[in-house]
Amino acid sequence: MPSAPTVLGPAAEPTPEEPAVAPRPRGRLLAAAGLFWAGLMALHDRIPNGFGNLGSLFQTLLPWAGSAVPVLLGLAAVRRSRLAAVTALVPAVVWVVLFGGTLTDKSTGGGDLTVVSHNVDEGNPDPAKTARALAAVNADVLALEELPEDSADVYERALAGVYPHHAVRGGVGLWSRYPLRDVAEVPIMPWTRAVRATADTPRGPVALYVAHLASVRVHPAAGFTTGRRNDAARALAAALRAEPLPRIVLMGDFNGTSRDRALAPVFSALRSVQREAGDGFGFTWPAAFPVVRIDDIHVKGITPRSARTLPATGSDHLPVAASLRL
Repeated sequence: MPSAPTVLGPAAEPTPEEPAVAPRPRGRLLAAAGLFWAGLMALHDRIPNGFGNLGSLFQTLLPWAGSAVPVLLGLAAVRRSRLAAVTALVPAVVWVVLFGGTLTDKSTGGGDLTVVSHNVDEGNPDPAKTARALAAVNADVLALEELPEDSADVYERALAGVYPHHAVRGGVGLWSRYPLRDVAEVPIMPWTRAVRATADTPRGPVALYVAHLASVRVHPAAGFTTGRRNDAARALAAALRAEPLPRIVLMGDFNGTSRDRALAPVFSALRSVQREAGDGFGFTWPAAFPVVRIDDIHVKGITPRSARTLPATGSDHLPVAASLRL
């Protein structure tokens, strides 16, 4: 028998293909983190100090902000993200803009006044060794901070053969090859932490200041505690503004860096010897592995010719030295 004819129903319409969805690029969060970090670095002076003085803390550690770049690049490699890798270069560019010039050697010759500043450490186990190391530098002017009451005479005896003139007030002191006059305490804190004197150099009088601003601490709850230091900085800035001599050398331990906006009242009218005549960052603390430059020398009416840190002396700070042209 013939087979029954096959009845075909209506032809099924072909299902339209869904449009292809482009895969999301990997590492978008890493890319956003890189851009955010670059923005923080570029706008470091806009970070508010309202809570915990975070702006000042970030500016104190600003040179180390570039260490985030290799971390971001490493994470980008793990994620195999070109986007994250390219974006990680943005904070690298910002860091170079901020600090590229710092890495070059800007020192020159021609100085006629050498100065050294050093926080000798109140708990220094061998002050005589430190004093001998400082005497061997053979600077024209020596400024010391954190002189202990029970061993200040150790420094006076050890330095007497090099410096015929000196003045010690509280925990700070000045030693000089040239006569010192008009020695006076600068009232920046309830106890003596700053001294001013006139040095009669062969090229005329120079106002010498040595200062040790109040210490700072970082607390998990309170943040970067800088209140007393900032008050002392404002008092020191007022004294500097009132200084009648046109040539000033300011030396000391400022417990903060020259980029910290809270110290701008002190440094804004002065020239940083490290920035203008140094080689590298010149970190000074802690001496075992320096990460910040809180010991510094600034000048007004004087040209910096070279700046450097000196080898460790037994203190927890490194000494700083500068050659100046009067």
